[in-house]
Amino acid sequence: MGISSLGVGSSILTQDVLDQLRKADDAKFITPVDLELANEKDKKSALGIIDANMTNLIDSLGAMKSLTLYDERKASVTGTAVEVTADANSDLQDFTLEVTNLATKQIEQSGAFASSTATIASGAGSVNLNIDGKDFTLAYDATTTLDDFKKLINNVAGTKVDATVVQINSGEFRLFLSSVDTGTSQNITMTDTSGNLSDTKLTTGGSVVQTAVDANFKFNGQTLTRTSNKIDDVITGLNITLKEAGTSTVSIQQNRDTIFEKMDSFVTKYNDAMTELGKMTLASTDSKTRGIFSGDSTIKAMKRVISDMFASINGASGQMSDYGFDLDEKGKLSLNKTTLGTKMDENSKNVQAFFAGGTFTNPDNSTVTVTGAFDLFETQIKGYTDFNNTLDQLATSISEKTTALEERKTLAQERLDSRYALMKKQYAAYDIMISKINSASSMFTQMANTQNSNN
Repeated sequence: MGISSLGVGSSILTQDVLDQLRKADDAKFITPVDLELANEKDKKSALGIIDANMTNLIDSLGAMKSLTLYDERKASVTGTAVEVTADANSDLQDFTLEVTNLATKQIEQSGAFASSTATIASGAGSVNLNIDGKDFTLAYDATTTLDDFKKLINNVAGTKVDATVVQINSGEFRLFLSSVDTGTSQNITMTDTSGNLSDTKLTTGGSVVQTAVDANFKFNGQTLTRTSNKIDDVITGLNITLKEAGTSTVSIQQNRDTIFEKMDSFVTKYNDAMTELGKMTLASTDSKTRGIFSGDSTIKAMKRVISDMFASINGASGQMSDYGFDLDEKGKLSLNKTTLGTKMDENSKNVQAFFAGGTFTNPDNSTVTVTGAFDLFETQIKGYTDFNNTLDQLATSISEKTTALEERKTLAQERLDSRYALMKKQYAAYDIMISKINSASSMFTQMANTQNSNN
């Protein structure tokens, strides 16, 4: 506040008096509006928290009602003979795999060369490389070394064969060829079509290090043969990798780990949401613990509806409690995985139908089409959270009230500003008048005192 001379003449009509009056009017007309504004802003913030919790809850419901969740499979393997992975929706089954021998690659070596830079030919020509029935032409000349020939093979025929030069001993280097694939069809031959190789070290002068063979194994006692150790054509949806000779027992199961993980997430999101709703709707005479929406019927109704959903699922497919879900006396949700696991053991398709919807098989083998429990939950909650539904309308109401309060506050401040600007002018005028009166009174007093002194 700037320095004011108001009150100099009267010592009564001062700026302090105006400030005290303004403070009283602010408390009467502005402070109540500020309190209402703060309350509406707190509601807006609280509504944002509710909306975030509802979004998390809906996301967890979306995961739970997805049919793909229940289609996931897990392969449990006993023994080290094989590894198995299962695609979604593969048949649930148990079987044995007995591996007799693995499929192998064809590996051949050339004759010995004095060094890796030794030349292989006396002039220009070509070699025909045949593997798995496919021919490759390898052109050479008098400058081509063993290393050059290795690189040529990898560049031209690298999709079918791997070439490398290995030093066996001092002064002994050999070219090794290994088929990329396995199986008996991987025989490797090289033929000098020009006759200009220095000798037959690269053609007939080599030897077989490992002969390619097919994999031999038994599926549930039935003998099978495959050219590869990676097999995907025995059972639809299963990918089998033969690892070593021996026997393994395989069980293809529903991937309950993933299901339980999603179920746990849903329980957590539900409890988080209901805890927040409980705090925000708590009725109390203590303002510190009283919920921001304790007097709001909309939020209270939403909390009640969400809580009641667990009891409302009651049909031919059963109740939520039948599948391991339980609400305690405080409204906290929990999941008994043993109970749920037992239901899955009895009929995993029925569990899927109960949660995600589909065909439910009754004990008498009759069937009924049911809407999934989590579909019902999601529909109920979205009735509050979707665009222009309950929470959206409440947010709009809060915004509109906030805007109205801000306008009301602005008008009240403008009225008070105008009022006190006028009062300041009036006080200044009155102060000048009082000052003049005081000056005149002082002059007459001095004259009277002088007269008295003369007498």
